[in-house]
Amino acid sequence: MLTTLAISNYRSLRDLIVPLGRLNVITGPNGSGKSSLYRALRLLADTAQGQVVPSLAREGGLQSTLWAGPESISRAVRRGDYPVQGTRRKHPVSLRLGFAGDEFGYLIDMGLPKPDSTSAFSLDPEIKHETIWHGAALRPSTMLVDRRGPVVRIRSTCDEWSIVADNLSTFDSMMTQVADPRNAPEMLRLRESIRAWRFYDHFRMDTDSPARLPQIGTRTPILGNDGADLAAVIQTIREIGDPKALEATVSDAFPGSRLSVVTNSGRFALAMEQHGMLRSLDAAELSDGTCDICFGLPRSRLPDHLS
Repeated sequence: MLTTLAISNYRSLRDLIVPLGRLNVITGPNGSGKSSLYRALRLLADTAQGQVVPSLAREGGLQSTLWAGPESISRAVRRGDYPVQGTRRKHPVSLRLGFAGDEFGYLIDMGLPKPDSTSAFSLDPEIKHETIWHGAALRPSTMLVDRRGPVVRIRSTCDEWSIVADNLSTFDSMMTQVADPRNAPEMLRLRESIRAWRFYDHFRMDTDSPARLPQIGTRTPILGNDGADLAAVIQTIREIGDPKALEATVSDAFPGSRLSVVTNSGRFALAMEQHGMLRSLDAAELSDGTCDICFGLPRSRLPDHLS
């Protein structure tokens, strides 16, 4: 469970700390930062995949993701007495993302590299600082792993620090380069926990979407980000989950209907039996709204240790 999310200098989110519960709903008008908060969470997830720098590049680079306003705004400007004007920056450019959880917390700090006319990658951000701590708050006494520049240190059981890497590249996260069960078991556990995060947004509903096409089926306790394994998830619920709750949920959403999984040479496809129909409708025949609701069915119908 995540208990706190912290974001600094990401788009319109200048300095945000959000306490989290088991269910969190973010609302607000257009331009209030809802999408920025969600995208910042996805960037945090990319650190465990070694993709945070490419992800920032796809957003236009670090400069385009930073707060576009001035570094500081006076009260007179806030009141509208004077127009907003740029000032000389007093602090280094920095994008900071972090979270705290039931067991561990993680922070990453990224900035611009020193100008280098010889490199074609001079716009790539540098990872300046990473740290992992135990408990709800980051304090010197709770730090377990600390990375500054190319050097990564780990606190031992004797409360002593040891260097496990001293040449880490500026574009590599310690989460992917240093984690191992012997030297950094906490980092490994946290990395695998982050890799289990799922983001269910922007599902494709067109006729060629992965969820509508037959896919190779294996036991699948967690729905994939693109929904390609939806039929396999439904079948997994039937065999090791809560099939009665699934049937009740389908019936509640579509009275008199039932989901079925059609298998053919190891490929799984979703079909729906509806009241008044003489045959099942396959996924290609279902409406976009029906497919969208089907994505929401599996996530609460598996045992707690599988959902």
